[in-house]
Amino acid sequence: MSTADEKPVGAEEKYAQSESIEQGRRRGWQRRLLEWGVEARGIRPVLIEERTDEQYSKIFFIWFSASFNLLPFSAGSLGPIAFGLSLRDSCLVILFFNLLCCVPAAYLSTWGPKLGLRQMVQARYSFGYFGVIAAVLLNLIGMTGFCILDCILGGQTLAAVADGNLSWSIGIVIIAVVSLLVSFAGWKLLHWYERVAWIPVLIIFLIAVGLGAKDFRHIPAPAEPADAQLVLSFAAVIAGFVLTWSPLASDFSCYMRPEVPSKRIFCYSYLGLVLPTVTLQSFGALVGACLASVPEWEAGNETGGVGGILEAMLSPAKGFGKFLTVLLALSVMGNVAATFYSISLNMQILMPVLVVVPRYVFSILATAIVIPLSIVGAHSFYSTLSNFLGLIGYWASAFIAIVLEEHFIFRKGAVERYALANWNTPGKLPSGVAALVAGMCGIGIAIPSMDQVWYRGPIAEKTGDIGFELAFAVTMVVYPPLRLLEKRLWKNV
Repeated sequence: MSTADEKPVGAEEKYAQSESIEQGRRRGWQRRLLEWGVEARGIRPVLIEERTDEQYSKIFFIWFSASFNLLPFSAGSLGPIAFGLSLRDSCLVILFFNLLCCVPAAYLSTWGPKLGLRQMVQARYSFGYFGVIAAVLLNLIGMTGFCILDCILGGQTLAAVADGNLSWSIGIVIIAVVSLLVSFAGWKLLHWYERVAWIPVLIIFLIAVGLGAKDFRHIPAPAEPADAQLVLSFAAVIAGFVLTWSPLASDFSCYMRPEVPSKRIFCYSYLGLVLPTVTLQSFGALVGACLASVPEWEAGNETGGVGGILEAMLSPAKGFGKFLTVLLALSVMGNVAATFYSISLNMQILMPVLVVVPRYVFSILATAIVIPLSIVGAHSFYSTLSNFLGLIGYWASAFIAIVLEEHFIFRKGAVERYALANWNTPGKLPSGVAALVAGMCGIGIAIPSMDQVWYRGPIAEKTGDIGFELAFAVTMVVYPPLRLLEKRLWKNV
């Protein structure tokens, strides 16, 4: 029964009521996801009282698992296969350049506990609120490229095991979607997964070494001494592989207690990067050097790429070998999941108005971008890998030089000199002009110094590829005077 005081509900009121109900449902789902442990926090700083994680070894395992998979194996195989280097020369390049180039990412990891900032948010204190968007764009291109390469590798390997019953495209979708599930949940599940994901991969690679040992005697002797240009070009690939971890280094350590010794975080991070990368790249170089002498491996490479090689190596174990190859294919998820996580953060920095959108939404978006691009690039893997890894290290060198000089020269290496309350206030951050100009100078000198399949610069014609070295050096020289001028003109921090 209606009363005389009641008024009929109009269309606007009904719409408002339905909107309110819908918003309530969305909040209910978000609350439920949070209860399940899904991390919604995006780029907002982690306050000191929220930095409570004391399991510092997590940072070792996240780097270890992210680097212990098929991708470093395939990168190492480029030495003999793509650059024609001997096994010895390939391994020497792998060792020395990894020992050097893993240092920046390991050091930047130590900033997470001290500042509670994601890596590219911290870069706002040198590049500025808007200037950092240029660096974020390059970082997103790099991270997306690595995810594409991982998905191609995993998809190829799954297809190789299926004996034609599974296409590369379906394999790529499987890798990307399962990786999404890990990155969607965020910090807690990601760290738990990376803590255990490396164990079966280690066992499988040891089995592969044992089964393939009889064929390692086919290593051909080098026909002639290594060409310096080829060595430096391969070194650029190795540098590009690890230097690009630096722009996302502190993303994985910002929940840890601020009083943790930086040496401890550095050692965990450095060893987590160096040990698996050097080991698997060297193993890849060994297999690549033997490839032409082992018909079964060469046939596997022609039909299934890296996945075909490993499937051929494990084939003596018959059905069990196929099972191990499937697990190897899934190993790339450690890398993809961690990278999806950082992509979701970088998207918020790219478009700051989206900071209110939960982080996990962008993991879904990243997956939707990576899957079709991986399918398109799947059939030119080696050329794609060598070209991409060779290019991507140049901008990372300039980025590393800028953030390190800002920290040591202009912030005196002190946390107190970062006004953390200003992280999202454009007028209280540097303009970014100095960082952008210095970065352009570094990348500018890298162009004539690069030696790639599609372009060889005039400097590289005489010296070989020294692009990432010169990008770092020139940026180091140019940034300080430009930053001093910027501080004088804009009078900001």
